[in-house]
Amino acid sequence: MNRRDRQGAILRLVREQSLATQAELASALHAAGYDVVQTTVSRDIRELGLVKVRGADGRLVYAAPDEARPRDLGPSFRRMALAIESSGNLVVVTTPSGFASALAEELDRAGHPLVLGTIAGDNTIMIAAREGVSGEELRDELRAYLMEGAA
Repeated sequence: MNRRDRQGAILRLVREQSLATQAELASALHAAGYDVVQTTVSRDIRELGLVKVRGADGRLVYAAPDEARPRDLGPSFRRMALAIESSGNLVVVTTPSGFASALAEELDRAGHPLVLGTIAGDNTIMIAAREGVSGEELRDELRAYLMEGAA
């Protein structure tokens, strides 16, 4: 077993299964016939750039970076955003405790054209708007996600 084969197996496994921990990934690799230790799994995760995304069941699970990009931010904002406010070229999104990082990650991966970057705490995300975009404009754009599908 070489590194390329093992890492290919890891990418297949995270596409096919909801694997939330290194131990779960190592167990899945063992079941697939790869003899690995935790340090190898940890290094492979880092080298592959695996990220954690919220799975269908709500758990954070491993995903390949190119597969972590959400197609639609609406469901994430409706599920996690409580309030969206702006000041200058900044937007602050408030979430329930523990959700800010996951929502910021989805926003970053979406490559939203008005977003320069995000900083997340436990329940707050600070979003910087791109040059020439006001915080108010970005706030209104993000608030629209909350209203999608509302009757």
